[in-house]
Amino acid sequence: MEKYLGCHLSSSDGFEAMGKAALSIGANTFAFFTRNPRGGKAKAIDEADAQALMKLMDEHNFGKLVAHAPYTLNPCSGKESVREFARTCMLEDLKRMEYLPGNYYNFHPGSHVGQGSELGIQMIVDTLNHVMWEDQHTVVLLETMAGKGSEIGKNFEELRQIIDGVKIKDKIGVCLDTCHISDAGYDVKNDFAGVLEEFDRIIGLDRLCALHINDSKNPMGAAKDRHEKIGDGEIGLDAMLSVVNNPHIIGLPCILETPQEDLEGYAREIETLR
Repeated sequence: MEKYLGCHLSSSDGFEAMGKAALSIGANTFAFFTRNPRGGKAKAIDEADAQALMKLMDEHNFGKLVAHAPYTLNPCSGKESVREFARTCMLEDLKRMEYLPGNYYNFHPGSHVGQGSELGIQMIVDTLNHVMWEDQHTVVLLETMAGKGSEIGKNFEELRQIIDGVKIKDKIGVCLDTCHISDAGYDVKNDFAGVLEEFDRIIGLDRLCALHINDSKNPMGAAKDRHEKIGDGEIGLDAMLSVVNNPHIIGLPCILETPQEDLEGYAREIETLR
């Protein structure tokens, strides 16, 4: 089975340009923000450009893409205006993703800001049930989080509770971030196979759709969420190689979010992981 490796790419020059940039660094998948990572209005979709990317992906055997919602989304905020922005933005993004059918839309579940995880989880569920529809062509992914502050998604149990509340079960999945789960206390470094066994027991490996492949600046359980280049962090190169070579992971899009200065850094990491 194919190993799908890529990184976050800028969407400023359009869809096909991202595909060509991916090819230039040896990638066969990639991630992109649906709009400015800090929020704001999304630019109009160029349908011909979207089709050109889909053609390029088909010609070069790309894996699925992992679109990323802006960081400012918080569907479980204590403020109704913030929750309304999340609903509006996510619905717009999912409609726009219909121009790239069959891919993923990933988001950070949010922070309950002192309201408690139970209420926060219900707010996330309500948002997802508001923005998702039966025949959409995009699977929405909950990202595993590091557990800083009042983040929801710091353990597999919280993600399972969200999934249980979502009505359209075949359009919801998980993006597993190696830095985040290590910082949350899962032993990626020494027992990734065991981590996957726990994931399968609580959520089910059929829900694991994509990964963010990141080393961590912090030791396991630090709950800080600071990414590091592959092999330069606390997880280490051997463990990162064991992740991407795990038989349950091969075939899934693996997206690098390491702190690089340019695309050449990602090209080197992709080569190493291959």
